[in-house]
Amino acid sequence: MSVIIGLTGQSGAGKSTVCKAFESEGFAVINCDRVARQVTRAGSECSRELAEVFPECFDEGFTLDRAKMAAVVFADRQKLSLLESIEYRYINREIDALIEKLSKKTDYIILDAPTLFEAGVDKLCACTVAVVSCEQLRLERIIRRDGISEEQARRRFGSQRTEQFFRDKCSFVIENNGDAQSAQRQAGALARKIRKIYDASRQHKTDG
Repeated sequence: MSVIIGLTGQSGAGKSTVCKAFESEGFAVINCDRVARQVTRAGSECSRELAEVFPECFDEGFTLDRAKMAAVVFADRQKLSLLESIEYRYINREIDALIEKLSKKTDYIILDAPTLFEAGVDKLCACTVAVVSCEQLRLERIIRRDGISEEQARRRFGSQRTEQFFRDKCSFVIENNGDAQSAQRQAGALARKIRKIYDASRQHKTDG
């Protein structure tokens, strides 16, 4: 079975940049945001269940309007929790299937999951990595990347865990307050360190 490394952090911290560095070190990546989009595709079982709870966020054919859903849940933590409780069942099932498939090809898998702990998939991980960055940089990145207003970005931030939460919960922390190259250098060094730790552990088990 592959060694699973959980990667998490707040919006705009730079998880995608860090993932690229881990990929270059031979780690396979499961992008949980991508998995979430897949399980909520138009007409899917998950979309049909969500449409019963959030009918105002779906168009004809059980097509999720993500902008409407964001406006609803990022303003109401209770509704966000309800959304997540439904989505996680489908997402986690897909993650399990992807891990099983990738484990036949690679020894190390990065689980890129913004809600790693909320979804409970941290239990699958040998260790966890947080990517952190100052709020102003995160704000600028999100506005530029997603084309949203500062108000919308701050509302999204307000629905998320604090930086200290990730620092306290994770095994390793990558500080991403510089340029992309700096973050990638840190991530590359950490990827090699993790591989060294778990390669040694694997060898110990084999020798034992």
